[in-house]
Amino acid sequence: MRAHSEPCLLWFSRGQGRITLGGVTRGYGPNNAIFIPPGVMHGFEISNQTHGQALFFGRDSDIALPPAAHHLRIREAIAQGEIGSILEAIQRESESTRPAADRALRSHLGLLSVWLERQIASNANEAIRPSAARRLVTRYAVLVEREYRAGTPVADIARELGVTPTHLSRACRDACGKSALELMQERRLYEARRLLRDTPVPIKDIAQLLGYRSPGYFSRAFQAGTGSTPNAFRRAS
Repeated sequence: MRAHSEPCLLWFSRGQGRITLGGVTRGYGPNNAIFIPPGVMHGFEISNQTHGQALFFGRDSDIALPPAAHHLRIREAIAQGEIGSILEAIQRESESTRPAADRALRSHLGLLSVWLERQIASNANEAIRPSAARRLVTRYAVLVEREYRAGTPVADIARELGVTPTHLSRACRDACGKSALELMQERRLYEARRLLRDTPVPIKDIAQLLGYRSPGYFSRAFQAGTGSTPNAFRRAS
């Protein structure tokens, strides 16, 4: 489980697997587009047969983009060809040294936002109406993203949501196959791996940043979740 500070579009052109978006898991396959706004917790599995592209719009992008996450199954060949051409043009202009490449890139990003808006509208009838359990898990995912650094117990979050921890975990298992605690632990461990890999922050400070009671407790939790100690993970990275 992770979240980005900028909007992201995933385009899967080959392969299949599962993606968890806002606490709800669905299968994905070829010609699936997933739009993920900033701060939305998600995770997905890939295999050697999976092929696609990930486009990050930037933290300060003013391109018109959807406010909510969307998982779109693109069945029309014309629409599939359109996004393929747009993504190729974006990559080409992002690597170009020709004059006005920045303006061309922005124009193609604008076309991508139009493509997204049209596909969301045309797929509206296929959108899954979320059950009460899935709506609960989506709300929980938002709170996980808010609280995972604080070490807030799942029971406290369940209380804020107006349900018991047992009911919350049952809803999480129904929605994504993981308990409420597992979702929280995955989010914290992803952030721990990111900090160990990408920053020089001392391990004891990472433990404190992520709300663990002590560096020793953090090390045990990290090893249980990843199979490696924090020190060994940092050296290998």
